[in-house]
Amino acid sequence: MSNAKGTAEVIAALLAQAGLDLPVRLRAWDGSEAGPVDAPVLVARSPRALQRILWRPGELGLARAYVSGDLDVEGDLTDGLRRVALAAIQGVARLGLLAPPPGPPGCELRVRGRRHRRARDQAVLAGHYDVPSAFYQLILDPSMAYSCAYWDGQRDLNGAQKAKLDLIMSKLALEPGQALLDMGCGWGSLTLHAARARVQVTGVTLSREQGGYVRQRARGLGLGDRAEVRIQDYRDPLDGPYDAIASVEMGEHVGAARYPAFCAALYGRLRPGGRLLIQQMSRTTRRGGGPFIESYIAPDMDMRPVGETIRLIQDAGFEVLGVEAMREHYARTIRAWLENFEANLPAITTILTAEQVRVWRLYLAGGALAFEQGRMGVDQILAVKPQGPRR
Repeated sequence: MSNAKGTAEVIAALLAQAGLDLPVRLRAWDGSEAGPVDAPVLVARSPRALQRILWRPGELGLARAYVSGDLDVEGDLTDGLRRVALAAIQGVARLGLLAPPPGPPGCELRVRGRRHRRARDQAVLAGHYDVPSAFYQLILDPSMAYSCAYWDGQRDLNGAQKAKLDLIMSKLALEPGQALLDMGCGWGSLTLHAARARVQVTGVTLSREQGGYVRQRARGLGLGDRAEVRIQDYRDPLDGPYDAIASVEMGEHVGAARYPAFCAALYGRLRPGGRLLIQQMSRTTRRGGGPFIESYIAPDMDMRPVGETIRLIQDAGFEVLGVEAMREHYARTIRAWLENFEANLPAITTILTAEQVRVWRLYLAGGALAFEQGRMGVDQILAVKPQGPRR
């Protein structure tokens, strides 16, 4: 009987020589296994899985290996991601896998032109949002809120998203007949919620898929006279002034260089004494969206510490009234989306390609983990346009 070790055992032995242990159970393409038996199973289906990780160490290499199907996880994907650390791949180079790097999966996003030019922004948004609304209906709550919910005593996603919408309405002190600008209205959850409360709402989105969906829902609910949806860039002219403005998880897509102009545009469209609510994600460890998000989900995404965003809002002339951190709420929200994703997988596979399915599963599992571990945050920032002259 041969005493030759399999690939998984060789990797485990190399890590052991460096004083490291496999944080997951590894099953290699030759059928060999190594690592703890009670951990998620990392399945390397071919040498390409390790080549991808070797040539792009860290998040993007792991993402490419997973999305392409060269790498898989049996068990809890989020737990598997939590356990996989750089220590698990430090012995790869010793296995003779240094070959030309495999090309990225076909669904990796590629956009051209200068960052945050209008045409590029349109292409970036289309890559993520111009997916049939039927897909989002399978993972979101009935209101189609694609943003952090508010789990204050709520037991399910529907209740938590309604609580978030009620919270925004309360903070903006909206009353019937007042005018709200929903800047970046998405699939229309806030636009329609406010219109039901007899507020006049103008929703703005750059996505034709989203704009068409919200218009159709508004007509179906008999809210067409109170909910106007415009498919346009935030830089284009709008009516006003508005009594209140909400921007829910849109500011991350504006870009660092253009964010001051974005805040100035909001300031100019708000009446004196009017309130602004910005709900926005933040990064606590590094800027940007991260290699995986910027390659597969939202190229050019920009996230910064919340303090920097507050300063930019103040620099535009607003008085900041309060900030509410909601990081833990987002971890729970994304886990609810992931549960819906898995429960509706048969229907989802008729809408998305196999690679897209893997992208979304990785996106949701990894997103929940990022908020759970505090690498990303999300905050509601409430501000007011002063009654007097701009300071």
